[in-house]
Formats: sequence, C-alpha cells, structure tokens
Amino acid sequence: MWREWVRKVEVEPSLYAADFARLGEQVDALLGAGARIFHFDVGDGHFVEPVTIGPVVLRSIAGLVHERGGVLDCHLMVENPERHIRQFAEADADSVTVHYEVCENPASVAALAREHGLAAGLAFNPDTAVGAAAAAAEGFDVVTCMSVHPGYSGQSFIPESLERVRALRELVGADVHVQVDGGVGPGNAPDLVEAGATVLVAASAIFGHEDVPGAYRDLVRSVA
Repeated sequence: MWREWVRKVEVEPSLYAADFARLGEQVDALLGAGARIFHFDVGDGHFVEPVTIGPVVLRSIAGLVHERGGVLDCHLMVENPERHIRQFAEADADSVTVHYEVCENPASVAALAREHGLAAGLAFNPDTAVGAAAAAAEGFDVVTCMSVHPGYSGQSFIPESLERVRALRELVGADVHVQVDGGVGPGNAPDLVEAGATVLVAASAIFGHEDVPGAYRDLVRSVA
C-alpha cells in the first residue's frame, strides 16, 4: 500500500499538532493543498507519558480523508500494540506503526495488521540501535526513525538523527520506505531526503503557522 501512497517524497502532516476545535477544517484545507497521508499519533500514558487521541477521533475524520483520496497512518505509541490493532482497523485506519521497543515478535504484529487489512510500519526511538531495528523490519512497509523522543509535539530535531537515517536506508534497501518523525521542517527536510528518507512527518512546521496549507506547501517545495 505504501508504494501506491508515496509520491517521490511525501510530507505527512501530524494531526497531534492540529487545532482540534478546527480539525475537520484543517484536514480539508490540507487535502486541498495536496496532502495525502495524515499522521495520527496515539499515546497510551504508559509507553509515552501523554494520553492522546484514539479511534473515536480517527473515525470522525476518516470519511473526509478517504473521500478525498487520502490515507491515515496511525502511530501507536503504546504498550501491547497488538491489543489495539483491531480497533484502529474498525475506525478506518489505513496503516499502523508500532514500536520496536515494545514488540517481542515484530513480524507477528505486522502479520496481524495485514490480517485486518492494514499496512504496517515499525518505529524505533533515538536510543535504539539502528541495526537492531532494521534487522526486525522484515515484513514491514515502512520504518520510522524517531528524530525526537516520542510523546510530545514541538520538540527540536536531534542532529544525530541525520546519520541514523542514512544508516537505516543502507540497511533496509530501496524497497522499504524510510519515515522520519520529529522536529522536521524546511531547514532539515532536504538533508533528510538526501540521506534516504521518503516520508517526512511534520507537526509544528505545518500547524504552528496561521496559514496551515501554505506551510505544508512550503515544506513540500523545500524537498521538491
């Protein structure tokens, strides 16, 4: 599925940073600006400190996103992610990304996602060895290099992440998408793409501006 969703490089707005009083309006505006993949962060208060949004919110925007040809990429920052996959499938998710740090058997989690009609991603934290995560990525469509510690929006990009992205690309090969999540903006996006990233998750760089679709377009132009 990810092979069909990603144009040469995809900028993925992270809805965690959206104005939830205007969520549908902002999603609609971003779809109009060309956004096609939306990042939906889920925190459980255990694996990460904050409890964030869940299936009810996802379901409320899924129709709008799918009607316009978009997809929903759900980042499950949760313990025991296999317990939650069915709920997100029923709420019309398109892909779920789970964390290497909480999966005893990543391949079985990827298989479970596919049983529910979902694409599958594997994320790993800044203090996890790139090689270990890459070795566990067989069967996944996308591997996410966290460039901040997961849980909170608005953090600064960890500079060492650039070389971690480069190493990850070399290890997983050309058939797997490399996603970068955390502190991404026009200043570092071109370097991340040069290092091998094909999907860039952006939160404050988009939703931190009054002109949300304009900020999205600026970020897309930075990697065009």
